[in-house]
Amino acid sequence: MSFDLKKLIRRNIRDLQPYSSARDEFSGEAKVFLDANENSLGSPLIQWYNRYPDPHHRLLREKLSVIKGIVPEHIFIGNGSDECIDLLYRCFCEPGKSNTIICPPTYGMYEVSANINDVKIVRAPLLPDFQLDLVHLEQLVNEDTRIIWICSPNNPTGNLMQWQDIETILNHFNGLVVIDEAYINFARQRSWITALTDYPNLVVLQTLSKAWGLAGLRLGMAFASTAIIEVLQRVKPPYNISQPAQELALKALEEVEQVNDMIRHLVDMRDALAEVLATMPEVETVYPSDANFLLVKIRNARKVYEFLLENGIVVRDRSKVQLCDDCLRITIGTEQENTHLVDALIRWQDSVIN
Repeated sequence: MSFDLKKLIRRNIRDLQPYSSARDEFSGEAKVFLDANENSLGSPLIQWYNRYPDPHHRLLREKLSVIKGIVPEHIFIGNGSDECIDLLYRCFCEPGKSNTIICPPTYGMYEVSANINDVKIVRAPLLPDFQLDLVHLEQLVNEDTRIIWICSPNNPTGNLMQWQDIETILNHFNGLVVIDEAYINFARQRSWITALTDYPNLVVLQTLSKAWGLAGLRLGMAFASTAIIEVLQRVKPPYNISQPAQELALKALEEVEQVNDMIRHLVDMRDALAEVLATMPEVETVYPSDANFLLVKIRNARKVYEFLLENGIVVRDRSKVQLCDDCLRITIGTEQENTHLVDALIRWQDSVIN
């Protein structure tokens, strides 16, 4: 493989003179800040929030580096993983020329963000077992292909992609391979972060929204070579992560053991719910899951979805998604919420039988 990052970066991005914020132009400690036109008298909340946040998220990246076992220079913090996705398109794909490959069924923002950035989407559908179709994927790659998106564990199917298949792609593709690991904490497989030093074209996405339970803070992470991270840092808005979000994330990252306990509990409830659902006559398949949700093939999925909604239970109807005919995606809730779901499905079954 001959991977040259400079050839991937858009010309205007290579030539970009990034915005230099007031906080970029000094280093070290200071007691008096008169550089950023802030309100020096404070705010209606507390005085701290009248100051701009750290644009480089230094403390947050340092804390994450300890947890992830990787130096801060390999970490980018985004306003949710969606910002990371958008920036990858904006930095490495030429509008109206480049194309990107997705493997449906998969996370919908890869396509939405491509459309926003005028990048052509090429589809390499998964095989019936929801694994990558390497033969088809290879046929679709051309000189304008810049990014291949792989969601593992995959949304909405819940399964991990085979490690050796991803290795094959990394070894033979000259563009970026982005592995979205939003749900990796619920799987038994190690993260692809451990392989970053082996593959200069690898980008790994993770989030604090799932296992860490911080969806409301909007914090996503990209892990990649220092060269790729430097490009993302140049293009991002100067203050993309708010001060409260950084503070709360740092506080949460102190509670690793509590999060690990929650992960174990969610996995146990996932497996228990899968067993119960598999016994129901109307359920055709409960697909194996490495995430915090289950993909369930059930007769008359749309009607079941509407019945659950009438009973105050919201799941995701995926029945119109490729390879997911008559499927509902069910997030693992609390024990009480899972019980409500099962009770409602039993009532649905009884209504069908009678």
